[in-house]
Amino acid sequence: MKEFFGFGGYNRDPEGFMSIEHILFVSFGIIVMIALSIILGLKYKNREDKNKVLVVSAILIDSFEIFKIIILCFRVSNFSPIIYNLPLFLCSIQLITIPLAAFSKGIVKEASLDFVFMFGILGALLGTYGAGNNYSSYPVLSFDNTISLITHSISGFASLYIGISGLSSMKKNNMFISYSILTMFCILAYIADIIIPYNYMFLIRGDGTPYDILYNLLNGNKVLYPLFVVLLFILYISVFYFVLFLIRKRKKI
Repeated sequence: MKEFFGFGGYNRDPEGFMSIEHILFVSFGIIVMIALSIILGLKYKNREDKNKVLVVSAILIDSFEIFKIIILCFRVSNFSPIIYNLPLFLCSIQLITIPLAAFSKGIVKEASLDFVFMFGILGALLGTYGAGNNYSSYPVLSFDNTISLITHSISGFASLYIGISGLSSMKKNNMFISYSILTMFCILAYIADIIIPYNYMFLIRGDGTPYDILYNLLNGNKVLYPLFVVLLFILYISVFYFVLFLIRKRKKI
């Protein structure tokens, strides 16, 4: 258990990013995530109490995250992990938006549902298959990677469940709220990156993730790289809405 939780550091060498162990490990989590979202999404699709699944998801994702931070604090015998685990990554924004989607009402709930619907599955895939920063640093069967897989899978589950159960409205007016939420978090992340310093939202460098492709294309330009990362997020929202509107239009025809 001491080795699993990483107390005193891991004695095992990391199997490596995109190793067979990495792929099998995250694939198991993704398969469970998809299966549960389909089963529960279809089960609650026509029920009035479909929101309770989101309530459970919100409680679970934040509980696992708090548990992670507590263990990390014990591991280093100080509170520095709190600073380095702020909800300022694309994936960890769901620590805020899933609870808002579950517990809020009105336009806040609608916008949060739409945001989780759009970015939950993207964050789940990037934070598992694309997590070169984690799987290059820690053994696959470790506390760091296991908790990461669980929280990212909950984000992906919430996204798929919202879509299957019909909770998302995806109104045109909410598109600009999604832009605002994302832009606000990017600004906060960039400020934190400069002050701490750190690499929230991967706005400073790619750190072994797919963001490295963009980082290398722009030769690590300190102005263009973070700007293009934000523009990619905005483009993703625009394309997501555009495709959804086309699908809805075809259904009406």
